[in-house]
This record gives sequence, structure tokens and C-alpha cells, in this order.
Amino acid sequence: MAARNIVATSPTADRTDQESARIEISGLTKRFLTPSGEVFTALRDVSFTVEPGQFCAVVGPTGCGKSTTLSMVSGLDRPSEGSVKVGGREVDGITDGVSYMFQADALLPWKTVLANVAMGPVFRGVAKRVALESARDWLRRVGLTGFEDRYPHQLSGGMRKRVAMAAALINEPKILLMDEPFGALDVQTKAIMSNELLGLWEQSRPSVLFITHDLDEAVALADRVVVMTSGPGSVKAVYDIDLPRPRGSVQEIRFEPRFLELQHQIWDTLREEVERAYARTAGGKA
Repeated sequence: MAARNIVATSPTADRTDQESARIEISGLTKRFLTPSGEVFTALRDVSFTVEPGQFCAVVGPTGCGKSTTLSMVSGLDRPSEGSVKVGGREVDGITDGVSYMFQADALLPWKTVLANVAMGPVFRGVAKRVALESARDWLRRVGLTGFEDRYPHQLSGGMRKRVAMAAALINEPKILLMDEPFGALDVQTKAIMSNELLGLWEQSRPSVLFITHDLDEAVALADRVVVMTSGPGSVKAVYDIDLPRPRGSVQEIRFEPRFLELQHQIWDTLREEVERAYARTAGGKA
């Protein structure tokens, strides 16, 4: 029998690697200066933690600062007060080991599907041949074998989301930030994409911070759901989702008694904030 080289990983190294995927948000406040010169507070004193390998969904009404929170974790923006730490280190620039999936397709229209997915490894210095080989494998995983030479405009909305997912996961991120990635999809395609996301996430278990308006989507996918107040956004409640994993089909889990119980419980907390935000935008009294 041929000998094999075995690389041992110490428990300390494993713990260190896991700790690097922890997100700690403490007293986060973000203010913007409006064009009229007034100070607008988007977030106020937001605090919660995403544990290593945890899938955390954030729900709240429009304008409560959900996307702003992601920008602080990624390092694309800075807090006005408070702190964001990743792996115990305060975020003071673009965060290493993080992939970001935006609301809109962040694909380059002049590059093929294969080239779009391979961009991350190429930018990190991986040889182009190796990057393309890895990109082909990820396109296979998301069910797009045979579409490598297409351009984004030649794909459906769901297919473009699959490309974006492959482009995010090919980098083997410790942390995956997702800003309403399936919000523009029809109900059937959203369900398919949710199932695919869970399947791919189970393989490597990055920490996920998932922004959504869809409470059913949040409960079906997440280990923890954070409910935000209407603007300025703050944390109103945090719910641990004790549905067993693997979850299976999100279409089927939504009919389970425990899912319905959790959904109703969280909606009772969220409803008031949604109504308050609607009243504000409609010109009524908040």
C-alpha cells in the first residue's frame, strides 16, 4: 500500500480558525449627513453576535439599516460609534475572508460566466488555469455546466444568482454576507435558490449574515433571527431557530408545526415595526 502524507491539525489551530469567523457587533451607531445638512441616524446602539458557522438572518422593515450593518461588517463603511469585530479584531478596512452577495447581480457584463466566477481566485494570485478549473467545478455545483461561455445578459435571473453564488463561494469564505440575494426572484425560483444555498452552505459552514424582508425565508434558512426596529434601526429581539439540520426542502419545512410556531412568534414582534415604518413613509404618525 502506498504511503500517504497526513497533515495533522491541532485542536488549537481548529479553534483559532473557528474564532476567526465570529462576528461581534457592539453598540453600533451610524449617522449620515443629508444633502440639506441634517444628521440622519440609520442605526442606533445595535449589538448582536454571529457565532462561527452560524447562519444568522436579520429581518426588519425597509429603512431600518439592515444593509448598512452589512457594509460595516465588510469594512466598506465605518461606524459613527460602537464597533464591529471579526475574529476578535476590530474591522478597520476591507475584511479578510469575507464574500459579499449583493441585492443586484454584481457580475461584469463583458466577461463570460466562467470568467466572472474565476475572478476572485485570480485577484488573490491563484494561477489562471487553476482558477478556471475551480470555477468550472463551482459552476457544476450550482447546476450551470454548459453555460461557461455565456454572458450574464444571456441568463435568466435565477441563473445569474447561481453565478453570483458560485463567485462568492469559490473563495472559500469564512464569512458570507448576503444582502437580500433572492429578493428579486419569483417565489418558485427563490425556493430553489434557498435549497441550493443550504446545500452548499452545509459543505463548508461559513458564518452567514443574511439580510431579508421575507420572514418565512429567514426562519427556513437560519439558526438565529435578529429582528430590527424601524429606523433608526436597533435590535428589538433575537430568536434562536431550533429546527433540525439538515433542513431539507424549504417548501416542505414551512408546513411543519414548529416552523409555524416560530414564524407566528417572530411576526408578533416584527408586525409593530413594519406598521410603524409604513405609517412613516405614508405620511402618518409613527
